[in-house]
Amino acid sequence: MRLTSFTDYGLRILMRLAGSPDRPFSTGELADEFKVSRAHLAKVISALANAGYLKTRRGGGGGAVLSRPASDIRLGDVVSALETGQPIVECFSADGSACTLTPSCLLKDRLKQAEQAFFDDLNQATLADCIYRPPWEVSAAE
Repeated sequence: MRLTSFTDYGLRILMRLAGSPDRPFSTGELADEFKVSRAHLAKVISALANAGYLKTRRGGGGGAVLSRPASDIRLGDVVSALETGQPIVECFSADGSACTLTPSCLLKDRLKQAEQAFFDDLNQATLADCIYRPPWEVSAAE
């Protein structure tokens, strides 16, 4: 299974915020640190906020922070929320399928089970298991 860059950056944002949970991060700060466009990160942050993982505030002193403790955020749930609308195969898309093997395909059920196993396995870990602190912050704390 391959995750979209959208989900990849969503996980990076959450990991980074978990490393400094009391400090709000601006989109610009995160974009500079991750070397990605602000516009792209703004969309990811918006999706994370809409899914209930972040609280955001505009203006001076504003930014994004986790909406709850990292230990309460399951990785599989995050990936599932961010990958919504990104089926692993065509026959899983919401608008149906142009697959000529449907309805007699025996692979679809196996793929559905594998996808669920993937999310179940990720849900055995929380964001607290993946906290990220950049090297310059770790060395400054020592």
